[in-house]
Amino acid sequence: MKTVLNDIVSTMFNRKFMEELFKPQELYSKKALRTVYDRLAHASIIRLNQASMDKLYDLMTVAFKYQVLMCPRPKDVLLVTFNHLDAIKGLIRDSPAILNQVDETFQQLTEVYGGLSAGEFQLIRQTLLIFFQDLHIRVSIFLKDRVQNSNGRFVLPVSGPVPWGTEVPGLIRMFNSKGEEVKTVEFKHGGNYVAAPKEGSFELYGDRVLKLGTNMYSVNRPVETHMSGASKNLASQTQESIAPNPLAKEELNFLARLLGGMETKKPSDPEAGFRLNLFATEEEEEQAALTRPEELSYEVINIQATQDQQRSEELARIMGEFEITDAPRQSASKGDDLLAMMDEL
Repeated sequence: MKTVLNDIVSTMFNRKFMEELFKPQELYSKKALRTVYDRLAHASIIRLNQASMDKLYDLMTVAFKYQVLMCPRPKDVLLVTFNHLDAIKGLIRDSPAILNQVDETFQQLTEVYGGLSAGEFQLIRQTLLIFFQDLHIRVSIFLKDRVQNSNGRFVLPVSGPVPWGTEVPGLIRMFNSKGEEVKTVEFKHGGNYVAAPKEGSFELYGDRVLKLGTNMYSVNRPVETHMSGASKNLASQTQESIAPNPLAKEELNFLARLLGGMETKKPSDPEAGFRLNLFATEEEEEQAALTRPEELSYEVINIQATQDQQRSEELARIMGEFEITDAPRQSASKGDDLLAMMDEL
């Protein structure tokens, strides 16, 4: 399991892959996101079939939507991301080289997003919520904790700490034309709010205070996803185009190159990997694959951009940035470092 985690994390935080993600660009489509997710999940010796992959993807995306939606203030999206990185570092604490990759990504996040205004963070948050607005997948732990309704929509709390830098509601202040406070009126807000104890730390090591972004699935109970009827109907009405922009496809394939090649090869040796089933039985897994709505099934895009003689100069420039020098070939084993494998491409 340690090898699997190291392989996935080292691929996810590969320097060239991170450089591509940090470039100013349009938001990826849902199909592009799913393709990158598939590549990451299969970056190691682990193998999942379509049904298990769909279930894993549903769990991760709905959890992330919940975290973004529940952020007390827009800037806390960055604290959620830092909680993700802190948890990842806990998984690979015995691998200094990979830890350094994660710390470098932390520094990039701080440099790019640390100085943004509240309005810019609000734009980021709204963009993410728009991306996930049609996602209404029910998750059992959310249903049991009553943070999600039976229709798959989340419940906004009316209690708890207010955002840092704000006051507990209940008081209206009135000012005159000179900016002087002339009157105050109290009102009942109907909630149970308290002041935030302190602001979360944005340093490399520190108390984030915010719990969003920590492991939601650590509790010892089963987790299942179910597609609500409203989600099925809405998805069928707003089915995404199956012919995305060709340039977007080609750029996506560059990401695939960074993640270990254009094709996902099956190991010839049955002992070279293991298969993960997220369902209780094989029959349940097969049934889930058959009943999943077609519009929610994604196929990996496989475009050989190097064969396109009409590609633009901008695309050629991007390809040049992704060239990787040859490295001495190492012996293949299921413990090989993913970075060494990518250096051989």
